[in-house]
Amino acid sequence: MKEALEAGKSARTVSVDEKDQHYINELMLLTAKPILYLCNVDEASAKDGNANVESIKEAVKDEDAEVLVIAAGIEAEITMLDTQEDRLEFLAEMGLKEPGVNKLIRSAYRLLNLQTYFTAGVKEVRAWTITKGMSAPQAAGVIHTDFEKGFIRAEVIKYDDFVELRSESACRDAGKLGVEGKDYVLDDGDIMHFRFNV
Repeated sequence: MKEALEAGKSARTVSVDEKDQHYINELMLLTAKPILYLCNVDEASAKDGNANVESIKEAVKDEDAEVLVIAAGIEAEITMLDTQEDRLEFLAEMGLKEPGVNKLIRSAYRLLNLQTYFTAGVKEVRAWTITKGMSAPQAAGVIHTDFEKGFIRAEVIKYDDFVELRSESACRDAGKLGVEGKDYVLDDGDIMHFRFNV
């Protein structure tokens, strides 16, 4: 690690045995932190990048890093359009499948090991960001610590099931609403209803 740093390389370029990783973590090296390179390009380069993007990719090829290409001008124009149909039409004209901000959010979540779950009630539907691998009580604790302390169980609907069946009652009727205990580890997009007692 010392040799790599003295040679001007980032700590991300050095592979470390898992048994030694805690020593590196104690150093809190900035270049050991996960990184995402975001290249802001002109409209013509939004789809495939350009020579500058390729040079960035070459410069960081040994790092465990992702390089994203986004045209900020296009992103600004997309936000000015009124309807989703207009946005999709504009993207198609540019040869793009989705706004760059969508790719940026997904990449940042992946980089930071995050995922989302949802809660839905009469008054609001809310998305909650958690670390991947969290158990149901830990995820409930993100809402309020009392939810984690008094956790009893969680009612869970998988996102794809909800999209297909369109409602909580339809999911319940189809047997797609699961009841999970303290050991349940959330999947990305789970729709949760926590039962707790404090």
